[in-house]
Amino acid sequence: MIVHNFSPIMIDLGLFQIRWYSVAYILGIVLGWIYAKSIIKKIQKNEHNFVSIKISQFDDIIIYLVLGIILGGRFGYVVFYNFEYYSQNILEIFKLWQGGMSFHGGLLGTIIATLIFAKNKNTNFFKFSDIISCVAPIGIFLGRISNFINGELFGKVSSLPWAVIFPNGGNIARHPSQIYEAILEGIALFILINFLALKKQLILKTGYISGLFLIFYSITRIIGENFREPDIHLGYFFNYFSMGTILSAITFLGGCLIIFFIKKNEQNN
Repeated sequence: MIVHNFSPIMIDLGLFQIRWYSVAYILGIVLGWIYAKSIIKKIQKNEHNFVSIKISQFDDIIIYLVLGIILGGRFGYVVFYNFEYYSQNILEIFKLWQGGMSFHGGLLGTIIATLIFAKNKNTNFFKFSDIISCVAPIGIFLGRISNFINGELFGKVSSLPWAVIFPNGGNIARHPSQIYEAILEGIALFILINFLALKKQLILKTGYISGLFLIFYSITRIIGENFREPDIHLGYFFNYFSMGTILSAITFLGGCLIIFFIKKNEQNN
């Protein structure tokens, strides 16, 4: 049994604090940006490459992605997880440093941002979304680790040796579900998606990686939700499904539809 005693504050300068949550977001974006560039270089070296994308183009899309992740993530959390509270406390919406971000909201924000960028540049949406899908698990992993450090989104009661007593979870040992999700949605998903994208060269078939990312993320998220304590104010829908499970079911179907239409289009051509 482990007692959680981590502080959400990384550096306290008195009037100014640097929190692990903020660092995780910044580091995830920077590392993802660097790795995305290396993927583009590998694509450019492939003699069978039909996907034209330049590093400078990805540099241009970063600001779109940052805004999409932050605005979408916050908007998603407000709407999906705590609308009643924030509708009565409007100013609290802007206090991002207190945490409260939704992956599915961030995903939606990223999709919208990429669509806007692709339309402005008159280019293919999936060329960029495929690369983003390859690097996204990096940010997801760091985000889940920061969730653990913050002692939030903890798991259900557990008697396992690695169970953790969280400050806000009562004097009861619980699953460190944030770590489970970091491993599943971060490490495992990263290895799987990048294996398919680069080793199996699916990155050269525009759209496949985006669809597969949605499918496999949804599966790993739903697995993780089985160990995670649902939000107290939401509980379970129909006595079984958490909000995360419902949203992941939707993204799973979205991924399946992308693959279906890509295959249908290939057959027609």
